[in-house]
Amino acid sequence: MEKHYHIDGDQFGQQYKDHLSDYYRWDQIGHAGEWILFPENIGEYLSIDETALSNGELYTIVTNKKAKGRHGTLVAMIHGTCSEKVISVLQKITENKRKRVKEVTLDMADSMNKIVRQSFPRATKVIDRFHVQKLAYDALQEIRIAHRWKAIDEESEAIKMAKYTETVYEPIFFSNGDTKKQLLARSRYLLFKSAEKWTPKQKERAQILFAQYPDIKQAYSLTHSLRMIFTHTSIKAVAYTKLAQWYNKVEEFGFKSFRSIINTIYDHYEDILNYFDNRSTNASAESFNAKLKAFRATLRGVKDISFFLFRVAKIYA
Repeated sequence: MEKHYHIDGDQFGQQYKDHLSDYYRWDQIGHAGEWILFPENIGEYLSIDETALSNGELYTIVTNKKAKGRHGTLVAMIHGTCSEKVISVLQKITENKRKRVKEVTLDMADSMNKIVRQSFPRATKVIDRFHVQKLAYDALQEIRIAHRWKAIDEESEAIKMAKYTETVYEPIFFSNGDTKKQLLARSRYLLFKSAEKWTPKQKERAQILFAQYPDIKQAYSLTHSLRMIFTHTSIKAVAYTKLAQWYNKVEEFGFKSFRSIINTIYDHYEDILNYFDNRSTNASAESFNAKLKAFRATLRGVKDISFFLFRVAKIYA
């Protein structure tokens, strides 16, 4: 844009900050580097999440779902994830307003749980279903990666043996042209998808993969069945029963990586089940984070955090 109008972009940006905007008259400029707060934007349904703005520095963000990512979305943005600090800022909002909050979606971090519990005492906590499903996906990928490293070691040993015996190493190819190592590497993305969404080549690869590694097939089945509980169940009591049955299957298969999921879900059981009341997720918070990152990209990074947050506030608060 600056090239089209033959202007210096950096100089224009500085002029906007110093003269065209009301940045230096902003009532939050004194503490903007640490937190910004907009009590007027609080609503009955909120999301809380964290995002990295610059150099990996994390900020805790509270947003109003009703605003749908437009003006009035941003309720608070606080530097760091320390629960005590975030709570101290949120408690600057009057108690009456905070008690009107009916529901807050969040992830499974203990700090987020504490923040919501103390800041919005009457709100129902809803743990985002996608964070729960991600645990299962990670456990599944952990099994696949373990097999892949084993395949790499086997191939390395076979190559060494071929050199030692002065023979030519010939890898074994499956019917789709993959070696064992390639099969495990190329199966990563198909394991994230439902079987009905696989392409013909992915179906062929999955068939070979599951025949070679029955444990991956079982783990994929567990992951898929967990996703189906969230997708097709609408009654909370039914979801409770289905999750209990899912627990039993995990115990039956005995996967170590999935056992940690059981413990984690057990610790947050009630908040996970609250999803089935209104089917609320943290998608609005993830969408808002994506908008922040896109805005940051247009500015080619964040040099002045305080001024960046001023501009964010102008758009979203």
